[in-house]
Amino acid sequence: MTAFDRTLTLTATLAAALTMAAATASVAEDAMEKCYGVALAGENDCAAGPGTTCAGTSTTDYQGNAWKLVPAGTCMTIETPNGMGSLEPIES
Repeated sequence: MTAFDRTLTLTATLAAALTMAAATASVAEDAMEKCYGVALAGENDCAAGPGTTCAGTSTTDYQGNAWKLVPAGTCMTIETPNGMGSLEPIES
């Protein structure tokens, strides 16, 4: 096997590994859901609703229009001082 062949094999192996890593990240992202009312002040994920612009902009703990990504199926089991998490924005 020549140096070129070894380099080609290594490159193909690396490309396959990176493809698998990207696919795994995509699946992990798909297994998440937005959960409203569970974020602490300044720890929300992006697009928290009127008066906020993006991640980290919620002004109070458990703000009803601020969300965090959580594992799918767990949102409504997250207990806060204001009640359970919600899949929809919580009206104040």
